[in-house]
Amino acid sequence: MARSPSGTPESARLPVRLTPGASADRIDGWDVDAEGRTVLKVRVRARPVEGEANEALIKLLARALGVPKSAVVLQRGGQSRTKMVEVGGLSGPELKARLTDL
Repeated sequence: MARSPSGTPESARLPVRLTPGASADRIDGWDVDAEGRTVLKVRVRARPVEGEANEALIKLLARALGVPKSAVVLQRGGQSRTKMVEVGGLSGPELKARLTDL
């Protein structure tokens, strides 16, 4: 697990624009939202019912990043398409590098 200079486990925040009900689970790459923020575009087959789409997002990101599902936590946006996800064990540059290599 990556650690910060202070010795605490690192984590990185990832803004996501989620589209539920897609034909396949996939990461579509980076985009810019209406407010000019960079977001990762993700599509999942699950419907936005009882947290199913959020759970599918967490599973997809964990698999794509090579981290345990427990390291991926939804911080904000549980009922919104725009979400903030925190990924434990990776620094910001590591996170972006792993997503760019997909």
